[in-house]
Amino acid sequence: MLIKEAIQKFLEYAEIQKNQSDKTLENYRHYLNRLAVFCGTNLQVAQINLDLINNFRIYLNRLRGDDNNPLLSAKTQSYHVIAVRAFLKYLVKQDISSLSPEKIELGRTAPRTVDFLEREELERLFQAVELKGITSLRDIAMLKTLYSTGLRISEMVRLNCDEINLETREFRVLGKGGKYRIVFLSQEAVEAIEHYLGARKDDLKPVFINHGRGKADPELNRNEQKRITPTMVQYLVRNYARKAGLVKKVTPHKLRHSFATELLKNGADIRSVQEMLGHSSITTTQIYTHLTNRRLKEIHDKFHK
Repeated sequence: MLIKEAIQKFLEYAEIQKNQSDKTLENYRHYLNRLAVFCGTNLQVAQINLDLINNFRIYLNRLRGDDNNPLLSAKTQSYHVIAVRAFLKYLVKQDISSLSPEKIELGRTAPRTVDFLEREELERLFQAVELKGITSLRDIAMLKTLYSTGLRISEMVRLNCDEINLETREFRVLGKGGKYRIVFLSQEAVEAIEHYLGARKDDLKPVFINHGRGKADPELNRNEQKRITPTMVQYLVRNYARKAGLVKKVTPHKLRHSFATELLKNGADIRSVQEMLGHSSITTTQIYTHLTNRRLKEIHDKFHK
């Protein structure tokens, strides 16, 4: 089987059988197509061997831009290798002869750390929104929703009005891998959403919409045409961070980190945080262990005499 054909079948398998997210599929496609171009589209998967994969990794490591700086970080190179291993595992399951994925070792990368906003920085970010009209009501509601729930940006923009119970301050959200979880809103976030929705004069389903005219897309219904996009949310967060005078690079995902950080600093256990973030593995949540370690030190200093 040609590598190009096998990659397409793998992507279909990841979409249908594994129920992978659109973003994961997009990344798999990008990384594996880069492998196919490197190998040549006429390569048979049975010809994939360790030497070829090692040469591909050398190629990735030596990619340079116009300024002769590396194009790919060690982390991004590692993502390529993870995608290749997933592809080879699929071939094994389908009894298609190729290289065993166990023969490919992941390179060592620096431990992942998270950056977050301190409480004072969060307050400055919220205060940067001047409440003068419908868009500002929307923006403060979005910022407080992101922080109080830890939602991914893709999860927040998909929210519909009939999915949120503002009385109980909770709702169910569909996360990565098609898994549902319960999400909780702070009272501040509820009030911000109520003010925003109360000021709207439409009957659209999305909680957060674009109030500009924009260009109509005939392939989308009216609700989806008006639904706010992740790109716009990213722009708004950056813009308010600039207005607030924050030196840090602020993104919607950094608000998610801030949400998890606040929980752990105030005594939440890491398993509960894992559930609230929608992480399928505790390993992913353990990027926050530096915070629990700090808290353990405080406990040690307080009680060990």
